[in-house]
Amino acid sequence: MIISAPNQTRQNEHRVALTPDAVSSLIADGHTVHIELSAGTAAGYLDEAYVDAGATMVDNPWTADVVAVVNPPTSEARASLRNGAIVVGLLRPLDEPGGIAQLAKTGVTGLAFETLPRITRAQSMDALSSQATAVGYQAVLEAADRLPRFLPMLTTAAGTIRPAKALVLGAGVAGLQAIATARRLGAVVSAFDVRSAAAEQVESLGAKFIEAVTAPQDASTSGGYAKELAADEQAIIVANLAPHITDSDMVISTAQIPGRQAPILITAETVRAMRPGSVIVDTAAATGGNCALTKPGETVVTHGVTIVGDLDLVSRVAGDASQMYARNVTTLLKLALESDPIDLGDEVLAGCAVTHQGKITNERVRAMLEEA
Repeated sequence: MIISAPNQTRQNEHRVALTPDAVSSLIADGHTVHIELSAGTAAGYLDEAYVDAGATMVDNPWTADVVAVVNPPTSEARASLRNGAIVVGLLRPLDEPGGIAQLAKTGVTGLAFETLPRITRAQSMDALSSQATAVGYQAVLEAADRLPRFLPMLTTAAGTIRPAKALVLGAGVAGLQAIATARRLGAVVSAFDVRSAAAEQVESLGAKFIEAVTAPQDASTSGGYAKELAADEQAIIVANLAPHITDSDMVISTAQIPGRQAPILITAETVRAMRPGSVIVDTAAATGGNCALTKPGETVVTHGVTIVGDLDLVSRVAGDASQMYARNVTTLLKLALESDPIDLGDEVLAGCAVTHQGKITNERVRAMLEEA
């Protein structure tokens, strides 16, 4: 099989789907690897490193048997895809179902990490988790950079400086990494999540867990993700979170629901009550944001509070994010290429396959298109 990785064209995207280590692994399995010229440069992987690993540098990577991407192919790229090829990556099936419909028309098998089953066997392929790790880490650094004070407690000749208070909303992978990073930097950290399993995870990292005032969710009934709450439950949570938010110096919000707008957890009134100089980093900005005043792709200052709605946090640590992502890609491809044609009877492959032989194979994507 010829496996390729293109240069990503989305604005501020610096990741690459295959790193030199991944190339070596795939070549050892008997595959040929094509890398588009300069595809890894922004992530710190030069063309020379790919050549040394055995890859061939090409101008057009889209005609390969398998194309590994970070973001969905553009319309121009889709036109070059070979009928029957495999495209694997973060294809955004629940956020951009129309793009999946267009991908299906090309006749490719689309394997989307977003619909990968959350089972033990698929953990090493879980790109959502690996990239969320990078987001949670970087979000804290962005907040620390903008906060006009120290994070750790400092005892100096000029007196003692109290530690900053950090609040993390959502204790999934990104949230837990944000907690760990803020703790390592010396902040006093608390966190909130609606899922019943989150308390133990939060406390294991040395943070204080804020109890939900509604019935906690059982994540095992929703594929490991939080579920959308009823309006009255949401209102209760927002009201009860407000005093914790206003008492914090920095807030990292990570609460998201697959295929839905991010829940609003921070109202405009709460922002107005925060201390001047406080910082909110809203990692859910791409799906609307957890803060009512978030502007996706922008950083704004309102009532003295800085609200960061950056959409490219993961690309600011593109080197390690790409390395983790490439490992996810490689592991999934090793499974997918065990048989020819691809075995969609396999639970993992069936779960992440969103298109095959000109059809949309994911029921939820089909339902979203029908609703639209």
